[in-house]
Amino acid sequence: MNSYDSDRILESIHNSHAVVSRPDQADVIVFNTCHIRERAAEKIYSEVGMLKELKENNKDLKLIITGCVAQAEGQAMIRRQPMIDAIIGPQMYHEFPKVLSEIKYKRVIKLDFENDQKFKKFKERRIVSNISSFVTIQEGCDKFCSFCVVPFTRGAEFSRRSKDIFDEVSYLVKNGCKEIILLGQNVNAYHGLNKDNKEVNIAKLISELESIPELNRITYTTSHPRDMNDELINLHNSSIKLNSYLHLPVQSGSDSILKAMNRGYTSKDYLNIVNKVRRKCPDIALSSDFIIGFPGESRSDFKKTIELVKEVNFAQAYSFKYSSRPGTKSSRIKSDDICVEESNDRLYEIQEILNKQQRFFNNKFLSKKVEVLVKGKGKKKNQYRGTTKWMQVVNFISQDPVNSLEMVDLKKVSNNSILGEV
Repeated sequence: MNSYDSDRILESIHNSHAVVSRPDQADVIVFNTCHIRERAAEKIYSEVGMLKELKENNKDLKLIITGCVAQAEGQAMIRRQPMIDAIIGPQMYHEFPKVLSEIKYKRVIKLDFENDQKFKKFKERRIVSNISSFVTIQEGCDKFCSFCVVPFTRGAEFSRRSKDIFDEVSYLVKNGCKEIILLGQNVNAYHGLNKDNKEVNIAKLISELESIPELNRITYTTSHPRDMNDELINLHNSSIKLNSYLHLPVQSGSDSILKAMNRGYTSKDYLNIVNKVRRKCPDIALSSDFIIGFPGESRSDFKKTIELVKEVNFAQAYSFKYSSRPGTKSSRIKSDDICVEESNDRLYEIQEILNKQQRFFNNKFLSKKVEVLVKGKGKKKNQYRGTTKWMQVVNFISQDPVNSLEMVDLKKVSNNSILGEV
C-alpha cells in the first residue's frame, strides 16, 4: 500500500516536479513511512538524521514526512527532528500539491481523515503502469486487534466506489498492465458502492474486473479470516483470472492468545476456512502472518501455533517477534515478558518449519512447465524474473527476447525462488 501511495503522490505532482536519483539533486525529499512495527518507525529518524548536513547546506531544501508514522506521531516528530518541514497523514495525500506551495512560507501539518476526498482527487488516470500493478480498493480497519495501530493511523474502514476501481484498472491494462493486486488493510471487507449506489463485496468486484479483456491475473491482499465468506471462497473455484493464492493471516494457533489479540475467531474457525478453500481450490498457495512472543504467550501457546502450522502446511508465510506499539491495548497488558533469547528461539523454530514447507510446496513444481508473468530482468546475463499464479518468484534464462507471459520449465528450487528456463 505504501508503494501504491507513493506512486499516487508522484502522479499528483508530475506536471511540476520530476524524480531525481540523489538527495543532493532534490528540492523536496519525501519519506513515506510505516508504523506497523517499532523498527520501521524508528528507521525514519535515522534516515532523516543523515540529511542534516545536506539541509544545512541548502536552505531551500524541504523535507516532508508522509504515511502512518506521520499520522501516529504528528508534531512529536518535529520536536524530535525540527528540520522536518511538513507532516502529512495517509488520508491527506490529495493535499500534496498544495503542501508543496505552502511549505515555501511555513511548516505544514495535515493529519485529518479525508478518505472520500482523497480518492475523488485520485482519478482513474495513472502515470505509473507496471505489468503487475497495485490498486487500493479499501483502507482502514474496524477490527481493533489489540496489537495493531492501523485503526489509529488509517482510520475506519473505507471502500472506494467499484466504478472508480474498474476505470483505474482499465486504464492500467490499456497501458500494458497484465496483473492487478487489489490492496486493503482488510481487503476482503470491501463494501463499495456500484454505479446504482448499491453495495457490492469483493467477490462481485473481482467478477466485474474479470470482464476487462487484456487483464490476465487478479490477486487480493491482505485478508482477515472474519471476512472470508462463501461467495469469495467459491470464486477461487470458478474464476479464470483469480490467482491460486490466498494470504490469510492467523497470527497465532492458541485460542487464548487469539482472544487476547481480539482476532474474533478460534484456531478451529481458521482451520475450517482453510479446509473450505482447499475443497474449492485444491492447489491453492496459502500464506499467513505469525506474531511470536505476544504478551502472555506460554510455551504451550507457542506449541499450538506450531501444531496449526504443521496442519495447514503453508506455501509461504511471514513471521515476526511481537513489537509493542504505543496506544494499542496489548502495550498495556501486564504479563511476564518472554526473554529475548526465548523469543529468538521460538522465531527460529517456526521459521525453520515454514521455510521447509515453502520448499516442499515449490518442489512439487519441479520439471513442470508453468506460465510466468515476466516482471523484469534478473541479475545475470539473459536472466529474467517473474511470478507464477501461485505468487512464486521465478528466475529464468532466455536467449531470446521474452513476452509478458512465458511458459517456463522449472529446474531448481532455492530458498526464496525457483530457477528455470524458457
